[in-house]
Amino acid sequence: MLIIVTYDVSTETAAGRRRLRRVAKVCESMGQRVQKSVFECQVNDIQYEALERALLAEIDEQQDNLRFYRITEPVEVRVKEYGVYRSVDFEGPLVV
Repeated sequence: MLIIVTYDVSTETAAGRRRLRRVAKVCESMGQRVQKSVFECQVNDIQYEALERALLAEIDEQQDNLRFYRITEPVEVRVKEYGVYRSVDFEGPLVV
């Protein structure tokens, strides 16, 4: 499944800046950054649950915001891209 993860971490304190870096690292380990605080992740149910648990462990729910969007199939009908950035086609062939 394709999910979109967005977050807004309060960076007013040093602890907040550390949380922001940790949240970004967790997201980078599971998906690709499409904007500063927005990631696309192609995951199965188990990976989704692990990602959600890992991110919830990092944020401060009193100061931060974390959102997950599940994009339903067919993705090509639900996602439109404009501009120069093109995301990775997770279903396409891998060329190294």
